[in-house]
Parts: sequence; C-alpha cells; structure tokens
Amino acid sequence: MRASHLVAILALGVLSACSLADRERTLHDLRTNSGEPEEFGILPNKPLEAPESFAELPTPTPGGANRTDQTPKADAVAALGGNPARLAAGDGVGAGDQALVARASRFGRNPQVRAQLAAEDEEFRKRKSLFTFSVLPTDEYYNAYRRQALDPYLWLQRYRAAGARTPTAPPGN
Repeated sequence: MRASHLVAILALGVLSACSLADRERTLHDLRTNSGEPEEFGILPNKPLEAPESFAELPTPTPGGANRTDQTPKADAVAALGGNPARLAAGDGVGAGDQALVARASRFGRNPQVRAQLAAEDEEFRKRKSLFTFSVLPTDEYYNAYRRQALDPYLWLQRYRAAGARTPTAPPGN
C-alpha cells in the first residue's frame, strides 16, 4: 500500500469522525428496519360531527389544533373522572393544588429545575453515546443509565430489616 493511500484513508476517517460530533444523541434504537408500516404510528382522527350552527365554529388557525385531532391526555383525564379543561389552564397552579405545592416547596424550590435537568441529561447522553457504534443496531439506553437504577429488592430488604411495613413483592429473578 502506498503512503498516499494511507493518508487518504486516514483523512476520510478523520472527516467521518468530525461528522459524528453533531449527530443526535439518542440511546434508544427505535428503528424497525422491517420495511412494513408501524401499526402504532397511525392515529385515527376523531369522527367528524356537524355543529349545531356553522357560526359557532372557531376561525381556522394555521398550525393550530383541529377539532378532530386526538387528545390522549384529555381523554384519559376525562375517562378517570377528571376535568380535561384543567390541562389547558397553563403553567399556573390551580386553586385545588396550591396547598400541595406550598407544602412540597416549604424548604424552597428552583423554578428552573426542569431546564437544568434537561441540560444535564443532554450532556450525560452526549458522554455516554460517544463510543456506542456497533454494526448491529442495539439499544444502549439501559447500559447508559444502569448505575443510576435502584435495586428494588435490595431496598425492600433494607426497609424490612429496619422494621418498616412494606407491601408484598413478586419474587425476584
């Protein structure tokens, strides 16, 4: 092999490594590679209904919600007996939840905790996904977060040894 060939191969390797720096950092491999449509990716719309009066229809908003769009969270809240309108109330705390929020934040709270956690998790995923290349698609999510997972049976034994009342648990594998 000539030296020029070796230099060209090394240059291609360096260029391809540079392109990996800006790739999306995902640890879950959700590709199906089957060539068939994903049956859970198809969401049917709600049935069309004629309104009592066409004058009561809202004005169309480009990119906005449609009356026939699926609303799974609101549907779940309604099915469990809740008020789906409270989901769209905004970021404010409802009157029924103010006592709970006041009690939970009695020692102080950081209003930016979600943004801070998202940034720290993004940095963690960048570090963990640097050297996860494999020929076959693999799911690296559980390997990356393995050290942060709790062993439920270890903690069950510790609480029982301390005399705390614990519920029954299925046998461990």
